[in-house]
Amino acid sequence: MVGLRPRSLVRRAEGSRVKIKLDTSGLEQSRWYEYLVRFAFGGVVTALAGLIAKRFGPEIGGLFLAFPAIFPATATLIEKHEKQKKERVGKSGTERGRTAAGIDAAGAAMGSIGLAAFALVVWLRLPASRMSIVLIGATLAWFVTSVSVWEFRETIWRHARRGRLKASNRPPHNAIHPAVHPGRSTNRRSHE
Repeated sequence: MVGLRPRSLVRRAEGSRVKIKLDTSGLEQSRWYEYLVRFAFGGVVTALAGLIAKRFGPEIGGLFLAFPAIFPATATLIEKHEKQKKERVGKSGTERGRTAAGIDAAGAAMGSIGLAAFALVVWLRLPASRMSIVLIGATLAWFVTSVSVWEFRETIWRHARRGRLKASNRPPHNAIHPAVHPGRSTNRRSHE
C-alpha cells in the first residue's frame, strides 16, 4: 500500500468511520533500495510461479501466482518505518510497527477475497469471451468484492464498538437495583 498511511486505522475515535485518502508523503519515507527490494521480490516470485507452471501445469502454477509477491516486503517496510517514527520521539515503536503491519495484512486479506472473485470471473468467462472484456469484468469483480468485504468488516466493528460502549454503561449483571427491590438484601443468610 504505497502512499496509503495506516495512521487513521491504527488510532481512531470510537464510533468514527475510516476515511480513505491518498497520502503521497509515504513515498518520501521509502528509500530507492526499498522499492528495488519490492520489485525484485515480486519479480522472483512471478518467475518461480512461471517455472512451476511450466513444469507442473497451469493449475499448479496458478496457485503460486496468488502468492502475495509484494506484501511480505511491504509489511516489513511498514513495520520498520512506523517503528522509526516512534523512536525519533524517544518511544519504543515495536508495538506500533507491528500494529501497522497487521492492519496492512488485514487489508491484504480482504483484497485476497477480491482476488478470488477476479480469478473466478476469469476462469468462468475466458473460454467464451474476449480477453479484454473478461479482464475488465474481473477487475470490477475484484474491486466490488474487496470494497464490500471491507465495508462488511467496518459494519461489524461498528456494531461491536457500540455493544462495548453500551455494556460499559450497564451495572454488573448480578447487581440488584435498589429502585426495583427496595429494602431487599443481596445476602440470603440475613433473611434466613
